[in-house]
Amino acid sequence: MAWHAPHEGRAGRPPVFSSAAIQFCLSIKVLFKLPLRQTAGMVASLLRLAGLDWPVPDYSTLCRRQKTLKVQIPYRCANGPLNLLVDSIGIKFLGDGEWQARKHGVQGRRQ
Repeated sequence: MAWHAPHEGRAGRPPVFSSAAIQFCLSIKVLFKLPLRQTAGMVASLLRLAGLDWPVPDYSTLCRRQKTLKVQIPYRCANGPLNLLVDSIGIKFLGDGEWQARKHGVQGRRQ
C-alpha cells in the first residue's frame, strides 16, 4: 500500500495522501464508530505502535476526501468476537475460528 499519493502531473497542489491511506483511516472510523478527529489520533497511535514514522491525514483532509471515497466493509452477523487483522496488504476480517485455525492449525473433531 502506498501511503503517499503519486504525482499526477496536473496543475495545482497534488494530494499528499493516497486513496488507500484515506480508505484505511475511514475504515478505522467506521469499524470503531469514531469521529474524524479521534480517527486521526487512533491512526497516529497505530502507526506509532507499528514503528512507522508516517504523517497522518488531519481532520480537514479526511473530511474533504471522504466525500469522494466509499468505505465498504462486509457485514458479518455473528454472536462471537470479530478478529481484525491489519497488515501490509490491508484489513482482513476473520471470524473467531478462522483466525485460530490459521495461527494454530486446524484441529480435529473431538470424539
